[in-house]
Amino acid sequence: MNFSFSDEQELLRKNTARFLEKNLKPYVRDIDAKGEIPVEFFRNAGENGIISPLIKQKYGGPSLSFMDSVIISEEIARVDTSMATSVYYLLNTSWAYVLQKYGKQELKDKLLPEIASGSQFIGIASTEPSGGSDVANITTSGTVKNGKIIINGEKMYISGALEAKNNGGGHLTLVKTDQEKGHKGITMVYVPASAKGIEITKLENMGRMGISTAGIKYNNVEVPEENIIGEINEGFYYSMDGFNHARIMVAAACNGLSEKMLEEGLGYIKERKAFGKSLSDFQAISFEAADLKTEIEMASLLNYKAAYLADVDNPEFYIYSSMSKLKSPQIAMDTVKKVMMWFGAYGYTKDSGIEMSARGIFSYLVGAEGALNIMKMIIAKAILK
Repeated sequence: MNFSFSDEQELLRKNTARFLEKNLKPYVRDIDAKGEIPVEFFRNAGENGIISPLIKQKYGGPSLSFMDSVIISEEIARVDTSMATSVYYLLNTSWAYVLQKYGKQELKDKLLPEIASGSQFIGIASTEPSGGSDVANITTSGTVKNGKIIINGEKMYISGALEAKNNGGGHLTLVKTDQEKGHKGITMVYVPASAKGIEITKLENMGRMGISTAGIKYNNVEVPEENIIGEINEGFYYSMDGFNHARIMVAAACNGLSEKMLEEGLGYIKERKAFGKSLSDFQAISFEAADLKTEIEMASLLNYKAAYLADVDNPEFYIYSSMSKLKSPQIAMDTVKKVMMWFGAYGYTKDSGIEMSARGIFSYLVGAEGALNIMKMIIAKAILK
């Protein structure tokens, strides 16, 4: 059992960190304050193969592995600790993977090169106003007629809707094509944000300000039948495949953030003096740091295993990706909280940047590819079957 990265992966991490230091770090505060990631970043990231790294070379991508993608995700979260860029990356990586795996050739030839270059966004539209976890009970309808699929309904809390509308792209959208069959009547369709009949309403979040969250209404939206992903009524299974893989990217971002926050915290407690000693000399703080370091290491190793199992196509990888999604956001939130408390009043100010991280990481706790209790349900079902 080898716990080391290859020379190529170490170089990938180093080059990614260098690229992000130059092309993303200078804009992080503006991303949080102004609510927008610079379009130029996506183009530059595409040129460097780190915006959607699973896309194959024949479509203009770098053909990287899930483990490689985890490395990139960790590095992005270390630089943009608001988590906005991490969400954008997660969506473009995971749902381009689903399009590449199940989409029709014509659609793949059209979209994947644009996504790989950073010119277009791709995300997932599954959550509805009535809830997000119970995908089987969506009500948005899709009717196949005269070579088109006509969509009516509403999605809610959809990430990247405005980016897709303003910069180009769309979402893999789940619709009911057979109302009587429950989850076996769901179809996945690629719907560009520019399609006639789409109405987008921005929602205001507490954090990760650089990527939009919105409601999307579909009023007799027509897209070509070629935009149907895979087979009709198989969309539920495609979406579950996507979510299972996306959870690896979520956990990686959380782990990258945890590492960065702990690094900053350790630097602070070694320098800050109180009662004639460094804060790190107090066991109450040093023991807390020891616990955090151990938990972050555990979370990272667990997620590396999930990525490895995904790369070798092990059918049980989804259990480990669910475990990672269960633990990594909680550890990240705990790390941010404790580091903020080490910093004291300064940690609570916007100058420190820690509060920005606290607002961002909360989105991974409340949802983002599955709520924590849903992860427990998946794991329990797997180990009890």
